Amino acid sequence: MATDTTASTSASDDPWFQGHFADRIGGAGYGKGTQIYKFEKIKRAKRKAMADYPDRVILDFGIGENDEMAPESVRAVMHHEIDQPENRGYADNGIAAFKEAVARFMQREFGVSLNPEKEINHCIGSKTAYAMLPAAFINPGDVTLMTVPGYPVAGTATKWFGGTVHPLPLLPENNYFPDLDGIPADVLAKTKLLVLCYPNSPTGKAATREFYEKVVAFAKQHSIIVVQDAAHIMLSYDEKPLSFLETPGAKDVGVEVHSLSKGFHMIGWRLGWVCGHEKLVQAFADVKDNCDSGQFIAIQKAGAAALDDAEIPNLVRAKYRRRLEKLVAVLKSVGFDCTVPGGTYFLYTKSPVGAGSEDFATAEDASQFLIREQSISTVPWDEAGPHLRFSVTYVAEDEAAEDRLMADLKGRLEQVALRF
Repeated sequence: MATDTTASTSASDDPWFQGHFADRIGGAGYGKGTQIYKFEKIKRAKRKAMADYPDRVILDFGIGENDEMAPESVRAVMHHEIDQPENRGYADNGIAAFKEAVARFMQREFGVSLNPEKEINHCIGSKTAYAMLPAAFINPGDVTLMTVPGYPVAGTATKWFGGTVHPLPLLPENNYFPDLDGIPADVLAKTKLLVLCYPNSPTGKAATREFYEKVVAFAKQHSIIVVQDAAHIMLSYDEKPLSFLETPGAKDVGVEVHSLSKGFHMIGWRLGWVCGHEKLVQAFADVKDNCDSGQFIAIQKAGAAALDDAEIPNLVRAKYRRRLEKLVAVLKSVGFDCTVPGGTYFLYTKSPVGAGSEDFATAEDASQFLIREQSISTVPWDEAGPHLRFSVTYVAEDEAAEDRLMADLKGRLEQVALRF
């Protein structure tokens, strides 16, 4: 008689496969944890604020994505290309037209010469690149150096492949650069990857030529591959955008990962690229070839059109710099110690320590207070000291609307008497 295994569960109502989950996502305990991710806490607090104060609009400075559609010229290319039968198939590791547009962009913006066939490969958004790159390099016991706070995907993938992550705190006293000289020798001996992000998310710090020169020397000395996250590169305010690959020797030690999301209003199009040393790019391409079949060709052709229009990132940059200047003025007026960042559309600033008689032990406490009391949404970061991140990607149809929102923000913050 056949055994029925379709409905077998434990006494605790666990499904029969509960013990089959990989340790990397929680093993037999998968789905049973009670810890709530900070972004879920923010969502819950926002829902409660809207329920408690239905007439009070949420001022949402937590959104980390552009508030504007891709330019009409880019959408027009997409409209055309989506109907072309030659675009219907798999793109695999990318079409030549997109890689060639990337090469022109890198030459025009940074003076970096790349072979489009061998030194560039597209990705379905930069996030997928950070998930795939560790697969090409990390064995059990290897180390990835990662700045904190920061984007965690490469670290998560490192752990999934049996490696470990060594955090490099980004502190004001180090000007938000990692302390490469302070890494223990035993860690360096096992390190394969150094993951950077400049302009940095969330601190807003922009890289300098001197810093990149130090990174190249460090990577060569310790035989470490550099992965530089350039998602915010076109949102650089201190000086013109600076590519890691402009640094002499950089292409010998690493790759740079770019995205069309931030600098081109192409959030959701999921298109970026990895560029740098030919063999490193090839390793990424080999992993990618076993993970996806490429981004839709029409999107790649629209992306190529965006890259060939030098005015698009200039307009995007001007918009978010204007908004950051307005936000800084408001926050300084109520006690925050902040300046316009070197890049990104994020303002990362020390969290208040309290409001009135209420004390905040963490930035998360402050963030929850602002949502609860004034429907002001921010993102807390406590990994390198309590900080709040304000994003200027709020929805406002014109500058007058921006000014009204800033006036509303100022009025609400003045009511709570923040302490610093």
